Amino acid sequence: MEALTVLSYPRAYVEYLAEYYGSRDYFECHEIMEEYWKENPSSPQRISWLVLIRIAVCLYHARRGNWKGAAKLMGKAAHEADAELFDKLGMDGAKLKEVLRSTARAWAEPNAAYADIELPIVDAALKQAAIDRSAELGYTWGIRGEVAGEEVIHRHLTRDRTEVVRAREEAVERKISDRS
Repeated sequence: MEALTVLSYPRAYVEYLAEYYGSRDYFECHEIMEEYWKENPSSPQRISWLVLIRIAVCLYHARRGNWKGAAKLMGKAAHEADAELFDKLGMDGAKLKEVLRSTARAWAEPNAAYADIELPIVDAALKQAAIDRSAELGYTWGIRGEVAGEEVIHRHLTRDRTEVVRAREEAVERKISDRS
């Protein structure tokens, strides 16, 4: 993902928000932010990008009924979220931390129920940029995750993993070569 900025934010962040609220394809959100996170290891917001990745992964698992994994990872995201860093990303950082904490607690309870997490975007220009991008992608902003559709809910079953498999094979070959 190119590192162009929209307003003062990375394009990947706006893309993440557009998918998050437009398609509720949390698998895609994870992919977008993980790529950016990997490409920008010295970013001062590195931990924030990781928290956003975790949020998307948590929602993906929770929507599919993996409550134990979702609750544990959401607790980790809540612990790692730095309110001041998220404030710099146009969110209410303290509110985000509390939403993550309360969600982790709720998902750890028996009979947990899925509900989307609303990210507390406070920067109106950021929100508008994400709404505009969502529209460009053909999405309706604010779609509920419960109606996202089976293809989105079970994205990992339908995605093309050719590049991932190839990258893993190349990594193994490099390790073997390095040992020789």
